[in-house]
Amino acid sequence: MKQLIIQGGKKLYGSIAISGSKNASLPILAASLLIDEIIILRNIPNVKDILTMKTLLESIGKKIEFNILKNEIKIYPTKIKKLEALYSLVKTMRAGVLVLGPLIAKYDFARVSLPGGCAIGSRPVDLHIEALKKMGAKIKIEKGYIVAEAPKKLNPVKIKFSSISVGATENLIMAATLCKGKTIIQNIAIEPEILDLINFLNCSGAKISFVSKRSIVIEGVDKLRGINYSVIPDRIEAGTYAVAALITNGKITLNKINREMMSNIFQILKKAGAKIVFGKNNSVTISRKIIKPTKIKTMPYPGFPTDMQAQLMSLLCLSKGSSLIKEEIFENRFLHVSELKRMGANIKISNQSANIIGIENLNGAEVMATDLRASVSLVLAGLAAKGTTIINRIYHLERGYENLVSKLKQCGAKIVLKNV
Repeated sequence: MKQLIIQGGKKLYGSIAISGSKNASLPILAASLLIDEIIILRNIPNVKDILTMKTLLESIGKKIEFNILKNEIKIYPTKIKKLEALYSLVKTMRAGVLVLGPLIAKYDFARVSLPGGCAIGSRPVDLHIEALKKMGAKIKIEKGYIVAEAPKKLNPVKIKFSSISVGATENLIMAATLCKGKTIIQNIAIEPEILDLINFLNCSGAKISFVSKRSIVIEGVDKLRGINYSVIPDRIEAGTYAVAALITNGKITLNKINREMMSNIFQILKKAGAKIVFGKNNSVTISRKIIKPTKIKTMPYPGFPTDMQAQLMSLLCLSKGSSLIKEEIFENRFLHVSELKRMGANIKISNQSANIIGIENLNGAEVMATDLRASVSLVLAGLAAKGTTIINRIYHLERGYENLVSKLKQCGAKIVLKNV
């Protein structure tokens, strides 16, 4: 078992290069199942979820080389061995279900385990299944697996999601790319990671276009071609390190960011007291004087992302006043609250809202990570806390943050990874 041990109370100064987006890389990797030519993907982060998806694709039959030093993945055309995503792989990562759409579109069959991942909500796949059924797929659930087949191929249809879902949007886009005719999908999620998937597919020869803010038309094509493609930077990683600068009252420059896709995060951080200065070559410098109380609710993009909620909460624990966070995306995403309370935080939960009363200092304690973003919120709290913080179950962190310890160390953090 691994632990993170943090000696808190040290202001962070320096610069951090932001890695490629995990949440953009995963659906693009799944989309490689649609393509029979060589694909080169650049700016891929070396994190556990990417390695799990690589193993999953290899189990299906893809030949993949991951040059970790270059953050580059090369995918070769090979004969598919089996149209299945096993529970042993999907159980740790909800993105495993994203192979469902491309497999049934390309090979007319898929057997995919119901997804796992973080314990932050039920994350039903009902929207994925209902939409694929409308396209003509025959789907049943057997022993924890989604078994789907389309012996007569998928049909182009008009689909309107009953609620906004990132995963369902990604799956249906991939499923419709090779479907002859025009598929219309309405009420889609429009996160930057989805736009990156659409851009990747269009660069490969797909015909996907927006007809309104949340509606797209996909004109099916016979085949896609291999390309050389660079994935967008990770906006959540950038937001996390921005909070690290604020919570320690330091000053950090973030390099390789996308300013536009982070505007919603920067807007809220400004309300919380951040001083944000944009530089040349896609850089931004983050600092502050005080932490201001803030009221927010998480919403689908372009709203404030649920993946930044836990980090913001750690910051607001030290604000000068009362803050309110309302979680609108997942029903169980306050698991970090009990651990922050162990560090002295004053937080009260009512339904899907957290009322945070700012305190003078957090105190180091031994805590346990429950999910990816909760894990890093405890890291942030530990960086600001008086004394020593020990974080257990850090495998969650390894799923989504590339070189977290070394990036924080280069800014002066006293943080070590220890095997126990």
